[in-house]
Amino acid sequence: MRFRFMKSLVVFILGFFLFSGCIKNNENPSWIEINTWKLNFNPDIVDDQGELTHNFTDAWIYADGQLVGVFELPVKLPILKEGATHFKILPAIHNNGISATKKAYPFVEAYELDVNLVRDEKIVINPETKYYSNVKFWIEDFEDASIKFVPDPTSTAILMAENDPTILKYGLQYGAVHLTTENSTFYAYNSDSDNLLLPKQGAQVYLEVDYRSSNSLVTGVIEVSPATIKNHPNVQMNAQDISGPIWKKIYIDMQEIVTGTPNAEYYKISLSALLDDGGINRDIIVDNIKVIYF
Repeated sequence: MRFRFMKSLVVFILGFFLFSGCIKNNENPSWIEINTWKLNFNPDIVDDQGELTHNFTDAWIYADGQLVGVFELPVKLPILKEGATHFKILPAIHNNGISATKKAYPFVEAYELDVNLVRDEKIVINPETKYYSNVKFWIEDFEDASIKFVPDPTSTAILMAENDPTILKYGLQYGAVHLTTENSTFYAYNSDSDNLLLPKQGAQVYLEVDYRSSNSLVTGVIEVSPATIKNHPNVQMNAQDISGPIWKKIYIDMQEIVTGTPNAEYYKISLSALLDDGGINRDIIVDNIKVIYF
C-alpha cells in the first residue's frame, strides 16, 4: 500500500512540474480538455453485465506512448507537442476507496484517439470505455425473486429487497439491512448454489458495490476447502452522515486474499456489520454487487 501511494505521489509531482514548466517556458502550448468517463454496454459479452454504474474519477493519460500523468477528470492540460499525436487514456479508480491510490481499472478498455494538436488551440476529448469481452461476472442486483446472500445463523438482521422510491436509483429494487438495538448484528454470504470459482496466481479479482449507508459495512472473502472454511475481512465501507447518505461506488481489490489462499476450492463473498455506536437505528443500502475477473 505504501509503495502504491509513493508511486502515485511521484507521478503527480512529475506531472505538476511538467505542466508548470510548460506554462512558464512555453507561452503557446497546445491544450486538451478531457471530460468525465462514459461506460458503455459491450455487445460481445454473452453474460449479463448488470447495471453499468461506474466511479472512474481519474485517468492515466499517455501521449505517443509517454505518460503525461494521472489526473482527476474533468481536466484541462497544456501539452508540449503539436501536430499528429496519439492519446491513450485509461480509466482509473480509487483502489479500495482510497483516494491516494489511483489505479487503472484492469477490466475496461482504454480510450484511444489520434488528434492534430495546434498551439493555442484546445481539443475536447469525451472518453468512453466498456468492459473487455472476456470479463466474467457474478452479480447480485436484487432484481430477481430470490436473494443470493443468505444470513448466517448468528445474524439477527437480514438483507432484503426493497424499492422505496426516495432511495431507489438503479433498476427496480435494492438490498437493505435495518440495524436496531434489538437486531444489531448482520452477517451474510452467498448461498451454496452460487459458489465462486475464482482465478488465483496473481490474477485480478474485484468486488464492485454501489452503496448508501448510515452504518459501516465490512466486505470479506470466505475461502472454502475440505480442511478450511475461513472468512477473510477485507475492506470496510465507512458510515455516511445519518442525516443524508448518498449513493457511492467502491472498487474492492480481492487479489491478495484469493492468491494467498491457494488451497481454496471456491469462495463466497461475505457482508458483515454491527450497529455503530450511538444506539440509533441505522440502515445499510447496497446494489449492483459484482465480482469481476478474467
